[in-house]
Amino acid sequence: MYMEQAIQISDSAAARISHLSTLEAGKAFRVSVDGGGCSGFQYKFDFSDISGDDIIFEKNGAKVVTDPTSLEYLNGSMVDYIEQLDGAYFAMKNPNAKSSCGCGSSFAV
Repeated sequence: MYMEQAIQISDSAAARISHLSTLEAGKAFRVSVDGGGCSGFQYKFDFSDISGDDIIFEKNGAKVVTDPTSLEYLNGSMVDYIEQLDGAYFAMKNPNAKSSCGCGSSFAV
């Protein structure tokens, strides 16, 4: 199901997802929230099949999917792709996070 942009996708994330999608034929870029991490919840980024209840967001042809439960924690967030001298990675800019760990991969609400 396509939905209004409750999750935004930065230009750099859209470009990287589009590139990686060519290597992961038939799979969608999934953003989800799992319990755990040093702050209570952690972000998970991977490629997987789209299931019936997934919500799909799109920018410049790049598709990001999430499940309804994860969307409760991600609503209003932005998926970004950051390239620095020490590496490149996907990151979430989440206005719902009350705190996050130093590495930015986990958060608390």
